[in-house]
Amino acid sequence: MKIEDFDFYLPDELIAQVPLEDRTSSRLMIVDKHTGAVSHQSFIEIIDYLNDGDCLVLNDTKVLPARLIGQKEDTGATIELLLLKQREGDQWETLVKPAKRLKVGTVISFGDGRLKATCKSIGEQGARVVEFSYEGIFYELLDQLGDMPLPPYIKEKLDDRDRYQTVFAKERGSAAAPTAGLHFTEELLERIHAKGVRIAFVTLHVGLGTFRPVSVNSIEDHDMHSEYYQMSKETAELLNNTKAQGGRIITVGTTSTRTLETIATENGHFAEANGWTSIFIYPGYTFKAVDALITNFHLPKSTLIMLVSALAGREATLSAYREAVEKNYRFFSFGDAMLIK
Repeated sequence: MKIEDFDFYLPDELIAQVPLEDRTSSRLMIVDKHTGAVSHQSFIEIIDYLNDGDCLVLNDTKVLPARLIGQKEDTGATIELLLLKQREGDQWETLVKPAKRLKVGTVISFGDGRLKATCKSIGEQGARVVEFSYEGIFYELLDQLGDMPLPPYIKEKLDDRDRYQTVFAKERGSAAAPTAGLHFTEELLERIHAKGVRIAFVTLHVGLGTFRPVSVNSIEDHDMHSEYYQMSKETAELLNNTKAQGGRIITVGTTSTRTLETIATENGHFAEANGWTSIFIYPGYTFKAVDALITNFHLPKSTLIMLVSALAGREATLSAYREAVEKNYRFFSFGDAMLIK
């Protein structure tokens, strides 16, 4: 399949720059994956589409305030550091701007020296491995000195960093939020649970590769980024019981979807697991685990719209996206939601 097969027209003004005050007030498009039929609701009404015995699967990863602005100790030049992945101890893989100014051995100071980073090695396209030195607790310093690493298409400053965090975020490690989960409040989740819907959690730490464009013409040639996942024994048993009793597995977000489809056996069985996944889901893929998906509206020609197209069908997905544009839905991380049922 060609990358152009997943393109669509999107006016810039439909890219949501700020979150709505009420998480549940986003709009919700319902797409029937069997018929392609589309209807329109408010997200608070998602509960009407969840049944007793279903299992709602949420990604409990927590976004790190991973964007640090500091100064080189030797020259005072400003350097921006974006944390990508922790290695051993206090060593991290990072992206640096401007990269050409950061040589091996260079020290960057943050917060008047409360946190320092020494460049250990140089990679490609601005990548650097740095080692941090500090007194105290690293994550407390990061909370004090770091900013949320918002996606490149969001130009507005985020006043409340918690709005780029799900209410159920728990496991630190993401460079970006699992944004479909941003629509839920604790109250809505309590109502969903009271209806008899099971709620399960998995972890997939979202990397910046999720925003990396597909640069090849044939999507089969795309090299998918790798992300760390984990599933507990409790979640695996909950999912297996849901399947055995005829309930649906409904994932919240493409990250939860990729995690379940990575772990599930060919007959849809789950077991406790962790590791790295580079699964690439696009049309032609046969789903082993997921019955329905709650997701946001994604970038043209992205791996995320390809995943959605694998579940709903490419033509139905692009038709739904065209209707979303016509009806002025809000797109991307702070935008509206879609349920594929």
